[in-house]
Amino acid sequence: MAIRNLRYQGDDILKKKSKEVPEEDISTEKIQTLIDDMIETMHKYNGVGLAAVQVGVLKRIVVIDLYDDKGPIVLINPVIIKTKGEQEVEEGCLSFPNEFAKIIRPAEVVAEYTDRDGRRMQVKAKELLAQAISHEVDHLNGEVFVDKIIPGTLEYVEPEEN
Repeated sequence: MAIRNLRYQGDDILKKKSKEVPEEDISTEKIQTLIDDMIETMHKYNGVGLAAVQVGVLKRIVVIDLYDDKGPIVLINPVIIKTKGEQEVEEGCLSFPNEFAKIIRPAEVVAEYTDRDGRRMQVKAKELLAQAISHEVDHLNGEVFVDKIIPGTLEYVEPEEN
């Protein structure tokens, strides 16, 4: 596994739409290594989620970790098929370090995806998981959270010194 370089605000790749991963490619060493690297990179920067585009790969792959007993989840070719309600949340992004803003996200989502073992799955998510799935699927579609913020809520937080 390896830490991948993150792509940051202003990088044109963040505005590009990611391509589906063909079913036959999911089990390849290249895709499995990318997934492992994405998880390691997300953990290194204490992220809740990471889309492949954020490490410069235009593939529809997302990793999410709520840091609970379930561990990281991998969503390949995720599609949000249903949303319910709204929640106002504070959000940040590894590609926009130290920037936080309020945004409206669905309170609940249902998403279909393929897991890293090639199984087609469905997840019903609420609260933080719904927020993370929505945020990462936006990345796959070339959308970033700062384009959706509630006006006047963007804040820059000075990084803590180590």
